[in-house]
Amino acid sequence: MINPLVIDRRNPVRLEKSMEAYPEGIIFPVDKPYRWTSSDVVRKIKFILRNHFDTKNIKIGHAGTLDPLATGLLIVCLGKACKLSEALQAEKKEYIAEFTLGATTPSFDREHPVDSLYPYSSITRDQMKQAAEAFVGQTEQMPPAYSAKYVNGTRSYYLARNGEQSDLKPSAIRIYSSCLLEDGDPQADSLTRPSYGTDALHNTFTVKKRIASEEDDPVVRYTEDSLLDPDQLRSLPRAVLKIECSKGTYIRSMARDFGAALSSGAFMSALRRTASGGFRVENALDVKDYFSNL
Repeated sequence: MINPLVIDRRNPVRLEKSMEAYPEGIIFPVDKPYRWTSSDVVRKIKFILRNHFDTKNIKIGHAGTLDPLATGLLIVCLGKACKLSEALQAEKKEYIAEFTLGATTPSFDREHPVDSLYPYSSITRDQMKQAAEAFVGQTEQMPPAYSAKYVNGTRSYYLARNGEQSDLKPSAIRIYSSCLLEDGDPQADSLTRPSYGTDALHNTFTVKKRIASEEDDPVVRYTEDSLLDPDQLRSLPRAVLKIECSKGTYIRSMARDFGAALSSGAFMSALRRTASGGFRVENALDVKDYFSNL
């Protein structure tokens, strides 16, 4: 049985100068910053640890991807602890998610601008509470087209971003609990929300689009038209849910289903992973603070 060292806020030990001091590896629960990819976090830590240990031979990875627009708990494994990655990913997850009502986007989140509008003025808080609680149980969930699911060896998001159809299949998931948080709940205040600036490039996360043609620049900047301006986006009603779920659950898809259950539309406007298995975000390390001061 592998027994790695866990370094977090409760045990912020300084690292020895040799990897040999950690034969069982290390687990670093970290709080992923907004707009960083999970790979960005791993690359940053790997670069720092290579210098700290004075070696290029470092095995490092994460146990469960978080989207760039999400923040919160990301479990980073070092050395022999990487062998636990699959088991760690299988653990129950907890999220705080904000769903914006009355509109949808192609990606079910803020990666793309609003493309459809729906009525919402008649939606009551009791209806939102019932819709949130109705998620509980085991079900088959259809992943978003803009997801990392493989379709015939190709990531679904790659096909979607190039205008191609992806033949996605529903996946079995379990929602252990789902509840609507009250206005002013401190957990809701922990969410990082988009700024919705006046410039089109700042209204959505995506400012780059990968295209398949080798004859063109593989990365081009682009803007997309939104049906709502920033002030209209800010005025839409929002619901904040606390969700406990199994591995493989797409909270973005839950936003889509939440809107549909209310005879409206919805997209995920903010997300924070607060727990995974026995790890909690309040004990997670700040990437910059801890690793920049080794």
